[in-house]
Amino acid sequence: MANAREIQNRIKSIKDTMKITKAMYMMSSMKLRKARQKREDTAPFFYGLQEQITSILCHFPDMQHLYFDNREKDKREKIKKKGYIVVTGDKGMAGAYNHNVIKEAVKQVENADDLHMYVVGEVGRHYFRSQGYPLDESFLFSANNPSIHRARVITERIVDLYKREELDEVYIVYTRMINSMREEVTFEQLLPLKTHEFIKQEMIKSAGVGMYADGELEHADDWFLIYPSPKRVLERIVYNYITGYMYGALVESSASEENCRMIAMQAATNNAESMLRELSIQYNRIRQAAITQEITEVIGGAKALRKKKKKKAMALSAMQK
Repeated sequence: MANAREIQNRIKSIKDTMKITKAMYMMSSMKLRKARQKREDTAPFFYGLQEQITSILCHFPDMQHLYFDNREKDKREKIKKKGYIVVTGDKGMAGAYNHNVIKEAVKQVENADDLHMYVVGEVGRHYFRSQGYPLDESFLFSANNPSIHRARVITERIVDLYKREELDEVYIVYTRMINSMREEVTFEQLLPLKTHEFIKQEMIKSAGVGMYADGELEHADDWFLIYPSPKRVLERIVYNYITGYMYGALVESSASEENCRMIAMQAATNNAESMLRELSIQYNRIRQAAITQEITEVIGGAKALRKKKKKKAMALSAMQK
């Protein structure tokens, strides 16, 4: 059983650890509020771009475009060069946040024939590097404090590889925050965009596109003018759309990471408080036992002293007789 000094040292160590966990909880709380505000500020822009893409595709449904999955050239390809963007954290102590993202990424890439990995965050880079995955070592981006500039740089890099046909498909794995108690790892195809997700019958009707009696679309380009051309305009809008999506993924991941870290630090603080209660009980018991032992020793010493005095007095009395 530990002595009182050892328990005091453990109590001091746990209290010092609690100071760290409480400080990390407060920092994560502030970062989470900041990330949520960023998400709310950029959502209207993102959805506005989505509506613009939908409007153009509704008016030009037969247009084949580099950024969409309706090109005949892409349909004929059997083996796709796939790029995977994986968003992890820069550090641990965030519960199962990094583990869940890495697990989903490994699941998605295991059947890919020709894959290239682009990892955001030091934790993910360290894992995939150690496991021998084809990691782009020059793709070095932090997951901390996401910014639109960082999202734009990543988008430029990925879109350039896609345009040069070094990548045929681009996917992203990140964590989306559902609520304060739940996060969800999301796997989405970033490029090429899926045309059918933008063109739907109700969207076509809401856009006011004319239709023949048999349900066929009219040639919208006969009466709907886009300058300089639908493809050029769509190319720029899609680029901004992908940038916005990338920024949203970084912000969602950052918010999820900080939320997981808050929960982990709160759990650690609660466990530390529980350990302190148990150690305090042990310390009090040992202290009480030590006090009892001291009292017993004092009483025993007093009894021995009285016996000694009594014997001495009896001896002295016998000598006097």
